Amino acid sequence: MKTAVSVPLAPGSLPLLGHALPLVRDPLAFLESLPAHGELLRLRMGPKTVVMVCDPGLTRRILVQDHIFDKGGPLYDRIRELVGNGVVSCPHGMHRRQRRLCQPAFHPDRLARYAPVFTSSAEASSRSWHDGQVIDVTEEMMALTARIAVETMFTSALSPHAAQMAITDINELMDTLLWRAIRPGWLERLPGAANLRYDRARARLRRTIDGVVSGRRGDPADHGDLLSSLQGTTGDPGSPAGQEGFTGPELTDQILTFFFAGTETTANVLAWALYLLARHPETESRVRSEADALADAPPAFADLSALEVTHHVVMETLRLYPPAWLVTRTVAEDTELGGVGLPAGSAIAFSPYLIHHRPDLYEAPHRFDPDRWCGVQPDRAAYLPFGSGARKCIGSRFAMAEAVLALVALLARRRLVLLTDRPLRPTAKSTLSPRGLRMRVTARHA
Repeated sequence: MKTAVSVPLAPGSLPLLGHALPLVRDPLAFLESLPAHGELLRLRMGPKTVVMVCDPGLTRRILVQDHIFDKGGPLYDRIRELVGNGVVSCPHGMHRRQRRLCQPAFHPDRLARYAPVFTSSAEASSRSWHDGQVIDVTEEMMALTARIAVETMFTSALSPHAAQMAITDINELMDTLLWRAIRPGWLERLPGAANLRYDRARARLRRTIDGVVSGRRGDPADHGDLLSSLQGTTGDPGSPAGQEGFTGPELTDQILTFFFAGTETTANVLAWALYLLARHPETESRVRSEADALADAPPAFADLSALEVTHHVVMETLRLYPPAWLVTRTVAEDTELGGVGLPAGSAIAFSPYLIHHRPDLYEAPHRFDPDRWCGVQPDRAAYLPFGSGARKCIGSRFAMAEAVLALVALLARRRLVLLTDRPLRPTAKSTLSPRGLRMRVTARHA
């Protein structure tokens, strides 16, 4: 059996920096080039050598066998700095309990209660724009999903000023997360303004969320938000007295996790969807027809099944621009993958973006084609915007409902027109962002 050191080194590695430069300069093109060199390749990310997995079948195995391929590696080491050991980032040994405790917060009954927040917030954004106004779409969608996150998670427990500060801190942290994961470790120890801003934002954000959690402690009322649901859950019957549910620090970790996951990722999906629809007016017209069919009523949770075109638009947007475009794992025990022996502690990586753009899996993989999903169930090895297996994103239905309902509400009264025909390249940071996406607002009749 081959060993990890016999796996070919991916092209583009430099002394000291490893693959940091291609991962920063043009990471998506770099990832798409890798399958031509093999199913498994070695990448040098910061101080670690990572085995990059390019094959969909092997990627599926990593996701299903989460007890062997555990959350970890350069990216998750950084994510834990921000959100602690929440349900997304915690190791396998902590996950099953946390998943059971979090699950009631995402029950369909709860989602139906959150849905009016999705639509009312989107309608408020749409009403705030005026004809001829040029907006930064990504910033507007970030503000929209932040309002949704605050209301669905905390209702009125977070003041508008504190919410805005929290979003500012999230932006600061997410902007540098990837670079901190792939750069040499010695750079982190250097004094500098960037490191200082990062440390301050991280500490301030945790204080903000800690304050909200502490303020709710002992409050038995159900405020209809995610925090109330998490506070009201009980754990395993054998848990020590007083420890049946989440502790205070655990609650903070969960809320931080969902706050990060529920703002930038969904904001980028909405921004990309608006960009793609503006470039494909026929599909945009079909989405508007679905909005018109609701008879002037705000879209509701019960309408999701009727919004088929919009649902396919969101699915295709997630295929083209998956938020978690690069993912790392740590091997928990000696194992093999693709005929290569991997000792415990090995770091591995895979890329939903790479999988989603393989021409052997998707015809014309760079083409926006929502109709490719008509009557088709996504292949669990080929469509990975929310992961797969036991650690598939717990908020996937929340995110899909939010994106579909918000998109319909945004387009019901407004059109967004691109200022240029030039294609927009993604900015690859912790997620794929359409940075610099500016569009002109017009009324529907225009």
